[in-house]
Amino acid sequence: MIIALIVFLPAIAFGAKSSVYVYNWTEYMPDEVIAAFEKETGIKVVYSTYESNESMYAKVKLLKGKGYDLIFPSTYFVHKMRKEGLLAPVDRSKLTRFNNLDPLLLDKPYDPGNLYSIPYVWGSTAIAYNQDHVKRENVVSWKDLWRPEFENRLVMNDDLREVLGIGLIVNGFSVNDTDPDHIKTAFESIKTLMPNIRVFSGDSPKQPLMNLEVYAGMIWNGEAYMASQEFPAIQYTYPREGAIFWVDSMCIPKNAKNVDAAHRFIDFILKPEMAKLICEYVGYAPANSAAMALMDQELKDNPMIFPDPSIVEKGEFQTDVGDAILIYERYWEQLKTGL
Repeated sequence: MIIALIVFLPAIAFGAKSSVYVYNWTEYMPDEVIAAFEKETGIKVVYSTYESNESMYAKVKLLKGKGYDLIFPSTYFVHKMRKEGLLAPVDRSKLTRFNNLDPLLLDKPYDPGNLYSIPYVWGSTAIAYNQDHVKRENVVSWKDLWRPEFENRLVMNDDLREVLGIGLIVNGFSVNDTDPDHIKTAFESIKTLMPNIRVFSGDSPKQPLMNLEVYAGMIWNGEAYMASQEFPAIQYTYPREGAIFWVDSMCIPKNAKNVDAAHRFIDFILKPEMAKLICEYVGYAPANSAAMALMDQELKDNPMIFPDPSIVEKGEFQTDVGDAILIYERYWEQLKTGL
C-alpha cells in the first residue's frame, strides 16, 4: 500500500500536462508557432494533418465531433458543419485579440456573427505555370488549360468543388451553382480536360511542378508561393474569367474535450506576430489586420499573396451549395473512375 502511494504520488502532485488536439491542413502552420504556444502556455499541442476538406469532414463526422479540439475547414464546410451540428460555439469572451481580425472577413453568410468560426487565412485558386516551359500569354484564361500542348502536363487540386468549379466558370456559370444541368455541363467539360491532367494532388500540388512532372495547372496561391521560393520559374496568374477565393477558419468540434485549450490556441494565433509568421510560411494572406503592419513591404507587394482588389472583385468566394453537393460528388466519382 505504501509502495502504491509512492508510485502514484507524482501524478497526484504534479497533475497530467494539458493538451490540445489540432487537426489542420498539410503544411499549414510553422513549427515555431506551435513551439511558441507550448512554451508560453505549457499546453502540449498534438498536431495531425489532412489533405482535403472532405477527408477532415468525414473523420470529424465519424467521431461525432470528438477526438479533436480545433479544425480548419474552408468557407463552405464551415457552413455545412455548422448546419449539421458538428461545431461548438466560440466563446468570444475567451478571445482577447478578436479585434485584430479584418472586419471584411467577418460576419459572412457561411457563419453570421462568427458564432462558430474565427478566420485563419484567406487565399485564391488560380493557375501556376513554369515560365521556362510555358509562355504567360498561353495561361491567361481557364480555357487555356485545354490547350493541346498541355497533354499529360497539368496538376489539379484534388478538390471536387474547385475542379468542377472550373467547368462551371468556362461555361459562364457561378462556382456556387446548384443547377443540376449546369453541374452536368461542367462535368462534361472537365471530362474533355482529363487527357491533359497528369495528377490530382491534395497533399502538395506544388510538388509535381517542382519535380517537372507537369508544367502548369490549377493550384492554391500559397502552394505557388512556396514553390516559387525554391524555383523562381514557377509563376502564378489570375485567369481573366476570375479566380476562386476562399477563407479557412478555426473551429471547435461539437464534442471537443479541451475547449479552454482550444480557445487559448485560437487567441494565440490572433497575435499579430504569429499571423505574420504563418503568412510568411504558408503564403496565404492573414485574416489578421494587425499583422499587416509587421510585414516586409516586399511580401505585402507580392500579388501571389495579396492580389489587387480588382482581381478579388472579379473572382468569387466559395459558399455552401446545400444538397447539390451530392450531384457534385456523383460527377466527381465518375471523373476519378473514368466511368
